[in-house]
Amino acid sequence: MKWQNVFLSCFFSLPIIVSATCDCKQVLQSRDGAESLRLKLFSLVSILVTGGVGVMIPILGRCVPTLSPDKQIFFIVKAFAAGVILATALIHILPDGFANLTSPCLEDDPWRKFPFAGFVTMMSALCTLMIDTMATNYYKTRYFSKAKPVGSGDEEKHEGHVHAHTHAVDGHAHGSIVIPTEDTVDDDPSIRHTIISQVLEMGIVVHSVIIGLSLGTSESPSTIKPLIVALSFHQFFEGMGLGSCIVETKFKTKTTVMMALFFSMTTPIGIGFGIGLSSRYNPDSTTSLIVEGILNSTSAGILIYMSLVDLLATDFMSTRMQSGGMWLQSGAYLSLFLGAGFMSFVAKWT
Repeated sequence: MKWQNVFLSCFFSLPIIVSATCDCKQVLQSRDGAESLRLKLFSLVSILVTGGVGVMIPILGRCVPTLSPDKQIFFIVKAFAAGVILATALIHILPDGFANLTSPCLEDDPWRKFPFAGFVTMMSALCTLMIDTMATNYYKTRYFSKAKPVGSGDEEKHEGHVHAHTHAVDGHAHGSIVIPTEDTVDDDPSIRHTIISQVLEMGIVVHSVIIGLSLGTSESPSTIKPLIVALSFHQFFEGMGLGSCIVETKFKTKTTVMMALFFSMTTPIGIGFGIGLSSRYNPDSTTSLIVEGILNSTSAGILIYMSLVDLLATDFMSTRMQSGGMWLQSGAYLSLFLGAGFMSFVAKWT
């Protein structure tokens, strides 16, 4: 978790960096500082609550037998969440990255002569693959080294079993103990779920702080009002997606609650930054556009990779899906398209 702390320390200092002067003429909007502040404070509470409810629904669902991860209904809910995350990346975040990095406020050369947003997104997805692979290897090695026992006495090892022979004064005992091997660790889903949930949360956090910052710096009530509703639904659905991944891990209760709270608070933190910097933050400054464009594109790459590779491909190509019958397959695909569709529809107001 140390690398996450370093990343977040640098990331949350970005609002200060991007509060620069403007080089581009802005579009005039109706401004009302008092009304805007009231709406922003309301949005802070609304988004905090809806995001928290969204992420906690799958987590609390573990207490309901019908919603446990081994049930088909959970598989269908997870497909909905994967659709939400994919639509978030392609419909909400990536277009913002292109808009930022092709803005007329930036110099024509090089920003509009090369698709930087697409390039950053591609590199982000490839780097996520690298992190995914390295993290899997790290967790696998650590898991195996802890699980491998130190044997004593007369032992014979065959395919992950330890055949132990013990001798006592009054008898002779034979035992067989199953221990983890490299193959069994590879098949352990908890390792994959741990990595998926952590990387996914990092991608969502980047995007959440940016949209919170954008809302917090707005001074137009006509812009803020529809954003409150849209972003509340946005955080609710994203929370469900993240919660569905967290619930499949073997985190302790404290870690699970901390991850849920961390997600719930990121957009409100961004709003708070925006309110504090609203007097001098300019979203159309060169520095702001470049920083936000790169972060949006990076976040899009992470979420595209996670949704397609670690969520959809893993689940839909699994034995559980292939042998689940027509009901499970139809329900999962319907849920997937509904999730992607609902999240795409929300983009109309964001």
